[in-house]
Amino acid sequence: MTAAPPALTRDEAFARIRLLRSPNIGPVSYNQLLRRFGTAGAALDALPDLAARGGAPYRPAKVERIEAEVAALRATGGRYLFHDSPDYPALLASLEAPPPILTVRGDTALLARPSVAVVGARNASAAAVKLSRDFAGALAGRGYVIVSGLARGIDSAAHRGALTGMDQGGGTVGVIASGIDITYPPENAELQEQVATQGLLIAEMPPGTEPLARHFPHRNRIIAGLATGTLVVEAAPRSGSLITARLAAEAGREVMAIPGSPLDTRSQGCNQLIREGAILVQSPDDVVELLVGFEGRPRSTFRESGEDFASGGVDEPADIAGLLGLAPVAVDEVIRQSGAEAGAVQMALLEMELAGKLVRHAGGRVSLAG
Repeated sequence: MTAAPPALTRDEAFARIRLLRSPNIGPVSYNQLLRRFGTAGAALDALPDLAARGGAPYRPAKVERIEAEVAALRATGGRYLFHDSPDYPALLASLEAPPPILTVRGDTALLARPSVAVVGARNASAAAVKLSRDFAGALAGRGYVIVSGLARGIDSAAHRGALTGMDQGGGTVGVIASGIDITYPPENAELQEQVATQGLLIAEMPPGTEPLARHFPHRNRIIAGLATGTLVVEAAPRSGSLITARLAAEAGREVMAIPGSPLDTRSQGCNQLIREGAILVQSPDDVVELLVGFEGRPRSTFRESGEDFASGGVDEPADIAGLLGLAPVAVDEVIRQSGAEAGAVQMALLEMELAGKLVRHAGGRVSLAG
């Protein structure tokens, strides 16, 4: 039996928030720093020296800024959910780089129940909106939690449908691209409040953050990561819904789509997914049949190996700058070509990232900052 992690002190919780909000810190570097230094407080003390070794000055996030953020979250009735909290969702934690800290309002017990992500077009047809609402209501009535993004169209219909089926043991989780105190689109203010009070509302961005275009892919990975399977109801090619579906496939989750007319561009994304291997579904029973007892297998052939770069007491970074360019390359390829220990390469990448010289991409790839 695995021992429970020690209780998080208030000072360490504050230090973790400050670490994640500091410049050039993302989920990968955050986790590497915690593994290497043991606590967020020790990692914060080390940041200026690490960045200096990468060739740039560095200042962590100001204490006053984090104090204001904590107060703003408290004012909403929300709280922080840390990556090692008992109620942090196991499915999300299994992703390659899960969000280290989430802000939440509502019932986190929903995160332990069987779940389905329902996504699709914002400018959805009336028929697709009805399908989304009916599927979500039926699945919630079968005990499933419906995860979606509180956008216009398919997302909103899915949440509304799930709310009607909650008395049968289901529920709904809304994941937003803004701070938890911001509503987008504005007309969903009442719906977002319903989700927060009757279900669960999740945000990765700090309170007060407006929903920028670059935030939505992060939101999409959380939606895909929370659910056993993702159902696309209606989507155009190159839409955010297809990004969510591909993220679900990369995580080894089931991907399902409802087919539509080839004459409607809003159906072309779903038809494309089916052509590429997504499962065609026509009823809620089809979804349940696919997900009962489902054991996900990775859909992609590459997975970042995730070596613990702190093992072995690595102190000196590898010399890898000459191996990197503007084109993303897999970290394991950098390790192979450098001939250095994995820990030394990861240390070098961390120092470059803190100095603002490195960009991390999906699939465990890195490149020089442009």
